[in-house]
Amino acid sequence: MNTIKLRLLLEQFFIEDIGDRDVTSELIFGNGKTGSMVFIAKEDGTFCGEQVINTGFRLMDENCQVNVMAQDGDRVKKGQELATISGPISALLKAERVVLNLVQRMSGIATKTHQAVSVLDNGKTRICDTRKTTPGLRMLEKYAVRCGGGYNHRYGLYDAVMIKDNHISFAGSIIGAVETVKSSLGHMVKVEVEIETEAQLKEAIEAKADCIMFDNRTPEEIAEWIGTVPKGILTEASGGITLENLHSYRNCGVDYISLGFLTHSVKSLDISAKVIPE
Repeated sequence: MNTIKLRLLLEQFFIEDIGDRDVTSELIFGNGKTGSMVFIAKEDGTFCGEQVINTGFRLMDENCQVNVMAQDGDRVKKGQELATISGPISALLKAERVVLNLVQRMSGIATKTHQAVSVLDNGKTRICDTRKTTPGLRMLEKYAVRCGGGYNHRYGLYDAVMIKDNHISFAGSIIGAVETVKSSLGHMVKVEVEIETEAQLKEAIEAKADCIMFDNRTPEEIAEWIGTVPKGILTEASGGITLENLHSYRNCGVDYISLGFLTHSVKSLDISAKVIPE
């Protein structure tokens, strides 16, 4: 993860939450009293957020001492201690909620990704994410996918060409869209085409797309069609794939399966922060 960007994100999140000051903590504890707290997993899952904990508390106060016992990607158990933090009490309480919210969400994404990889159980087909991320949190959420054993799709509109149904409708054809793009595109940028019919598949192959996405196709349809795709073209399945039906795509032959639910509707992992008695 980009540490500079992480600090900038945390600064924005702290400003949003604290505003001018934490009225409660500052009035009760001032700046002199010190204490310690521990992060505890309240359910089994996959941990993610080591850098957020380390950076967040030290950003709030450089005197905070942070010890993260779990590493990103670790499977953790209910009741397991994940991190301890010591320092000025007012700083601990000001940073706690923002850091905890992010770690819970990232761990939830890592947990869901780990589940998806386990359900698919196919070393040749990679699970990957989509652009269906929370605005402002894409770097953190895509990092969490990697920690869960998944892979990242494109990061945004800028790092790959993805010609979808509406692009095709406006352009008039797949071949026309691909030719227009490739006439101006640098050689380092890949071109992916989304297809829904056999006719579109043939057109995408003729257009020499770098990657073809089978959109909202059944595993049976994909297995039937994929034999016509030349070996030099990567393949991807997406749309309508859930954790419940993911296993049925195990042997359909694609290189990637992209899953929006890894980030857009994931449940945060339950983690709590408790005061360590002196």
